[in-house]
Amino acid sequence: MRLVTLFLFFFIITTSTAYATRLDVDVRSSEPSLQQIVKGALTTPLLSQKDERLNRQRLGSYQRQLPTIVKEIIEPYGYFYSTVSTRLEQPAADHFRIIIEVEAGEPLAITKFNLDLSGAGSNHPALQRLINQFPLRINDILRQDLYEQGKAGLRQAAAALGYLDASFEVHLIEVYLQERRAEIDLRFNTGEQYHFGAIRYVDRAGYPERFLKRFVSYHQGDVFSYSLLGKTQVNLMNADLFSSVSVQAKAHEAENYQVPVEIALLPLPRHRLRPGIGYGTDTGGRVSLDYRHLNLWEAAHELVGKLLIAQWRQQLQTTYIIPDRRRLDSLTLLTVGTEREDVDAYYRREVFGEAEYRRSFGRGYRGSLFVRATSERSRVADSDRRTQLLLQGFRLSWQQLDHPMTPERGSKIQLQVQGADENWFSDTSLLQLTVDAATLIPLPQRFSVFFRLGGGTTWHRQEFNILPVSLRYFAGGDRSVRGFKYNSLGPVNEDGEVVGGKHLLVGSVELEKRFLQRWGFATFYDVGNAFDSFNDYELKQGAGLGIRYFTQIGAIRLDVARQLGEKDNGYRLHFSLGLAW
Repeated sequence: MRLVTLFLFFFIITTSTAYATRLDVDVRSSEPSLQQIVKGALTTPLLSQKDERLNRQRLGSYQRQLPTIVKEIIEPYGYFYSTVSTRLEQPAADHFRIIIEVEAGEPLAITKFNLDLSGAGSNHPALQRLINQFPLRINDILRQDLYEQGKAGLRQAAAALGYLDASFEVHLIEVYLQERRAEIDLRFNTGEQYHFGAIRYVDRAGYPERFLKRFVSYHQGDVFSYSLLGKTQVNLMNADLFSSVSVQAKAHEAENYQVPVEIALLPLPRHRLRPGIGYGTDTGGRVSLDYRHLNLWEAAHELVGKLLIAQWRQQLQTTYIIPDRRRLDSLTLLTVGTEREDVDAYYRREVFGEAEYRRSFGRGYRGSLFVRATSERSRVADSDRRTQLLLQGFRLSWQQLDHPMTPERGSKIQLQVQGADENWFSDTSLLQLTVDAATLIPLPQRFSVFFRLGGGTTWHRQEFNILPVSLRYFAGGDRSVRGFKYNSLGPVNEDGEVVGGKHLLVGSVELEKRFLQRWGFATFYDVGNAFDSFNDYELKQGAGLGIRYFTQIGAIRLDVARQLGEKDNGYRLHFSLGLAW
């Protein structure tokens, strides 16, 4: 009985497939452009899979309607004198073909064209340019799509220039079929130009008005523009201060052509806690807690706290953020904190305070000036020292990524220059330059190649061992030379213990292939080291394979790296989360 059931099921499936009906539509015309237009606009009837007689009835009715349908499709392109013929073929029982022959005929030409511009904006250069560039002129083929495109361009441009009442007082196409000609009459009135009026806050969410004005992309009295209005809304949304933002122009309330703007804001919770847990081979297991206090003193100031407890590193810091009074892209940060790190090569404990003025220059560029006071106790090899420094410097960065967490294309450069003088509250004089650069280039077939280059150099007046660990260079680890332990590479003392170097040079190239939706496979080569002299250094090498899983918070990376050029080439497993740069 089971065999009979299976046989019947197989028979039903195969016979249904055998009777599946295929319909092809073949459009032929002396004008190649019409072939694509007709084929793209046609819809075909639904055919039965079994009833051939019903299919013939449906196709016969469809065939009789086709000449009218095709003519309606091509007339907006100026072809009013076309001839359409059709025929139905049946190459097989389950295969039908409709052939459509289109004789385009002589297209209808424009013999008279009038386009008048009036109103307060009639002499505006941008509108005059659009008038001169209108896509239809005398002797052109009458094309309704270009006609509507030209009209829409004028309306949009006028609205963008503040002429909110702009409209076509006359928009007329007259077609004379017997005379084979067409006339166009357009009269566009811009009306008066509108300007931005006062801002009315429905709810300021507790923030001072002078602070909110930083996000407004226009000044009262500027020419009204919906794009500037939209930019204001984007600025407020990107501030990460509000759960809801509404920016609306009240054009119907305009007086003397001044458009008031209404802004309504709902704030995010003032106090935010975000715990975290993770693991990386550079840090070991870790837990973190981030705290954020918004709109302190109702002055738009912000307090940010960060606690990190990792296996080999602990950090506690607090940052007080003061926004610039005028510039949206500028702020001052006051930071105090303490940090402790205990790895094989060294131990360090630092207490620091820093004041930084940060500013964005647009197009991904950002810069800052800073002063940092630090007291650091360092133990490297057998040397235990406490160093106090007053560092001054600047930071510059540039970044262009197509996605902030999981980019497929982008580049990034970071530069820091800092120095100290022993005559200014410092135990030594130094000048240090550090540069990091990376680029991700997409390739065909979901491949990509990633390049990373980092370097640094230090000039100092006193002995090198006075420098604290945080100002020495080390190499090795997940984001340095894989195959070697975190910060395990650098110059060594007489006992072979790593003590860090004056200079740094590291580089990496990685080829990645994505598969499925979220997975990737990578092969990589890393090279680099920290050293004391450009005339005498050895670059360590590592290479290996890795697997990637892409999430909304970045890529989870698992790499197996092998040391190259060592007496005993060891293997090392590297695990990390987030951007590789």
